[in-house]
Amino acid sequence: MDNKCTKYEGLFVFSDEETLKQHLEECEECRKEQEKMDRVSDLIDEVKLYYRAKNKKRPKLRAACAMFLLLFSTLTAGVVVNDEDMMDTLRYGETLSAEDLGFPVDSYGLLMVGE
Repeated sequence: MDNKCTKYEGLFVFSDEETLKQHLEECEECRKEQEKMDRVSDLIDEVKLYYRAKNKKRPKLRAACAMFLLLFSTLTAGVVVNDEDMMDTLRYGETLSAEDLGFPVDSYGLLMVGE
C-alpha cells in the first residue's frame, strides 16, 4: 500500500510560511512538490517581463484610436453643421422628393420616363 502525504496543498493554501517550512523539513514528498512549484514560479518570473513588454503597446494603440475617432467625429460634425445647402434643403420632418434631387418629374410628381 502506498501512503503518500496529502498535506502539501492544505498547508500551502491555508497555513503560514513557518508551518509549511517545518513540514517540508520532515516530508520528502512535499519537498519534491515544493521544488516543482518553485520551478513553475521561476518560469512565470522569466516570462513576466516579455508579457509586460508586449502589453505596453496596447495603451498607446487605444489612445491613438481614441484620438482618431475624436478627430473624425469632430470634422464630420463640422462639415454637416456648416454645410448651408444641406441645411436649406433638409428640415426636421421633411423628406426629399425626386424634384428636389433634380430628376425630371411630371405634373403628379412621378419620375418622367422618355416620351
